[in-house]
Amino acid sequence: MHSDPHGPLAGLRVLDASRVLAGPYCGQVLGDLGADVIKVERPGAGDETRAWGPPFLGPLSAYYLSCNRNKRAITLDLSRAEGVQLFQELVRRSDVLLENFRSGSADRLGLSPDRLLALNPRLIVCSITGYGRSGQLRDVPGYDFAIQAQSGLMSITGPVEGPPYKVGVAVTDVLTGLYAAVAVLACVNARARSGHGYTIDLALLDCAVAAQVNVAQAYLTSGTVPPRQGNAHLQIVPYQLFATADSWLVLAVGNDGQWQRFCQAAERADLAADPRFTTNSQRVQDRLLLVPLLEPILRGRTTRDWEDRLTAAGVPHALVWDHATLFAQPQSEARGLRVTVRDPEGRPVDLIGTPFRIAEATLPAPSIPPTLGQHTDEVLREVLGLDAGRVEELRRAGVV
Repeated sequence: MHSDPHGPLAGLRVLDASRVLAGPYCGQVLGDLGADVIKVERPGAGDETRAWGPPFLGPLSAYYLSCNRNKRAITLDLSRAEGVQLFQELVRRSDVLLENFRSGSADRLGLSPDRLLALNPRLIVCSITGYGRSGQLRDVPGYDFAIQAQSGLMSITGPVEGPPYKVGVAVTDVLTGLYAAVAVLACVNARARSGHGYTIDLALLDCAVAAQVNVAQAYLTSGTVPPRQGNAHLQIVPYQLFATADSWLVLAVGNDGQWQRFCQAAERADLAADPRFTTNSQRVQDRLLLVPLLEPILRGRTTRDWEDRLTAAGVPHALVWDHATLFAQPQSEARGLRVTVRDPEGRPVDLIGTPFRIAEATLPAPSIPPTLGQHTDEVLREVLGLDAGRVEELRRAGVV
């Protein structure tokens, strides 16, 4: 087995001028894979997620900590001509730029994708907005909650009766960050052949719709608006949350063989033989008959009893864990779901771990998200060749 001592993206410089979650999450993914990610923020304030709390760890919010590991951070005032000039010099020396500038702001500062490619013809510019660079909503700011509402996601989330619900995390931001990382890596690969740069136009709305897969496609196929299913599944039955005698259990019967094995585990041969429920299509059509039959069966035993029975029968199921239970599991430790890093004073800090496991490559050790402007001097010296005196002049002038 060959082993690469460097991360897969070692040598790739990413300028992360984005804010909040989608762009920073993309930058974190690239940093986890070994890219040199330089986060660019406003002097004094920085990314607004730094203040989104509590909880806080010193000056850093848990929100900020969640999406900014494995980066360096500089401050740069892009409202000043000198700040824009320095930013442009960094662009000339970078491979990728992540940004979520409003189109009017980018044009005013001379930082539109076309202008940036003119500065660096090999640059990959990834622009992330709420609704994209085209269409009637192109100038409307995009927020995860609003995108969940407008994408149809809220219409299919929550109890069957009652108001629509949002997902419990800013999922459209996270999805867009992942799509952005995929697009950036595709363009890095394409650039190796073509020699030129690329501009990527990603919208939270587009990504939210694309990620609704079978449910959105069900509407396009049938013309019927998908009904809200609560904790059930639109196209598979039984595939939902059930109450047991003492708590809750997810039952995930994904095929007809598993249905037969569930019936055996439940000691209900009559259901296994019932012609109304033989196939998944029949169970979906007759869910209003079947689910009320299953509910008292599941309530008749404890969760532990069901766990033993379903495990022995090979029927997919799951307990419902909160975060305390999750991080206490041996599986969490085995997979590094929690990692401990050190802050600048050497104190231990727990962070969410990266999900990447690549046997033939060495990924960078996780590093704590940087404090505001922590690496300004280092980056301006290393990347732009500025000496300490010049950096101090810029700091006194409020540029960095």
